[in-house]
Amino acid sequence: MPELRKDPVTGLWVIVGTERPCLADDLRVEPPPADDGPCPLCAGHEHESPPEVLAYRPGGDGAANGPGWRVRVVPNKFAALRVEGDLERRGHGLYDLMNGVGAHELVVESPRHDDDLARLSLAAVEDVLHAFQERMSDLRRDARFRAVVAFKGTPAAARSRVGHPHCELLATPTIPPDLQRELMHARSYFEYRERCLFCDILSQELDEGVRIVVDSEHTVALAPFASQAPFAVWLLPRRHLPGYEQIHLAERRDLARVLRTVLQRLRATLARTPIAFALHSAPFGAGDVSHFHWHLEIVPRTTAPDHTADGSGFPVNPLPPEDAAQMLRAADGKS
Repeated sequence: MPELRKDPVTGLWVIVGTERPCLADDLRVEPPPADDGPCPLCAGHEHESPPEVLAYRPGGDGAANGPGWRVRVVPNKFAALRVEGDLERRGHGLYDLMNGVGAHELVVESPRHDDDLARLSLAAVEDVLHAFQERMSDLRRDARFRAVVAFKGTPAAARSRVGHPHCELLATPTIPPDLQRELMHARSYFEYRERCLFCDILSQELDEGVRIVVDSEHTVALAPFASQAPFAVWLLPRRHLPGYEQIHLAERRDLARVLRTVLQRLRATLARTPIAFALHSAPFGAGDVSHFHWHLEIVPRTTAPDHTADGSGFPVNPLPPEDAAQMLRAADGKS
């Protein structure tokens, strides 16, 4: 029969279907038609985007805001929050508000418009992860910001309005709701058991093995026990570390290898179904966050029913994570 599973990280109960076989073909989504480019993020069009805040060029050669880059970070023209100004926290009767101050940047994954993170070389994927690390380290120096989220949306939801392969960074003056919820449950777990919730999850998942997708030297990829969506995969570092920006070179290279492998296996299983992910890292200036454990959450945008469809508030996942992990372990990752 179906199961109700509680996610220990968010506290949410998830309905997991176990009775009707769910095939990958049932869940695939054809993304919107891609534009052919070129666009403001393409090589040779650097003058059409805001000046870069970071770029990697072979040997460090080449002029800033010119071609020859491998990965480039620029402010988002259509930013959700603006970096200029003061917060000016204030009240309006029973309501609280502040100015929309923050930083919203695009991490351009490749100079080529038709590229895909799953098809990039291992070195190129590591460049993207390195850019996350450098920008997060820099943004945390701004006393106005409390957290930085690195994420990759889907083509339909891209705020940048371009189809060029990219990720986004959003620095915010408050802790994002999803991260706040995780922090609360991680803190409660630590206070009760005096252990890290994520470290315990890693230990149990490695012992049981049924939800493991990739097991590497520094990184483990797994299908969460209470996955809210089919083929959701979490990447967790073996070493307990609250903030992503503190990772070592060897850990970043291993993370790039595991991320690329997982994306390739998802592509082999779900074809061109859009894939989103978010990097959850401990906030800064929020007191002791030693109980937190950074991780990366990958969620393919499949045709699975949305939990808002019936208004119940319960996420519904028609594919047990054990089955999803088995399919991904069997995928050749070559598509």
